[in-house]
Amino acid sequence: MSEPASIAPGAAPAAEHPTEPATALGHLRILYPSPLEALRSLLSLLVIATFVITFIVQPFRIPSESMERTLLVGDFLLVNKAIYGPPGHFRWLLPYRHVSRGDIVVFHFPLNPSEHVVKRVIGVPGDRIHLTNGVVYLNGQRLTEPYTVDEPAYPDSFRDNFPSGLYTDPSVDTHWFEQMHNDESSGDLIVPAGMYFVLGDNRNHSRDSRYWGFVPRSAIVGRPFIIYFSLRQPSTTDLPALPQVTALTPQNGKLEHEGATDTIVDRIDNFARWTRILRIVR
Repeated sequence: MSEPASIAPGAAPAAEHPTEPATALGHLRILYPSPLEALRSLLSLLVIATFVITFIVQPFRIPSESMERTLLVGDFLLVNKAIYGPPGHFRWLLPYRHVSRGDIVVFHFPLNPSEHVVKRVIGVPGDRIHLTNGVVYLNGQRLTEPYTVDEPAYPDSFRDNFPSGLYTDPSVDTHWFEQMHNDESSGDLIVPAGMYFVLGDNRNHSRDSRYWGFVPRSAIVGRPFIIYFSLRQPSTTDLPALPQVTALTPQNGKLEHEGATDTIVDRIDNFARWTRILRIVR
């Protein structure tokens, strides 16, 4: 019959099970969560993302040239959806404010609410507006607009002398043309309560309130505040670039197109407008 092993005085008894495997197992649980834990984390991220997109910010892309040169075709924007929220208990925390003249806003297109449009607010409720030779007059004063561009375009009396009594542009919404004269007084268009008059910065190439009417306050989604990316995409109003050629080569006298041997660096540079990334929208 064997005797039990003796323990030396002051020595700790040997552990019945080694702790190394348990420690390793604990590390495995941290590095590789269970499917249930992974699903719980994914659902949490989806809830947070849904909340942010619904109530705080939302990404949009500029598809047309109507806001050039403030916003270019291919710009990706983040829109602050909380800035125009109604004042309440959280006014001290979130900087709510009213829609103001000069604000760039994203809104549901009145003729097709599923479509989002971006323009600049020119008139707020009660304002009197008219255009003469493409110049905006607000409440009897010529409006200073350093943000606009006047690219070449065909003459259009309705576009440049608004509100015009001549129905010359087939793109004008017929219902708006009738309503426009009801809101006109002494040559000015009066913005009704709860409505806003918006124009594109590329004034000669923008379908805006002149063509389809006012924007209801309830249709305004928010205000773009930053360009987070910008693809280098052409605008339909840009003039075609003339091909550039290098000097005659001394070997054979042939002309070569500049850029014919693009490098990878050139392609990366031409892929996006890198200098516009993280630019604040004003």
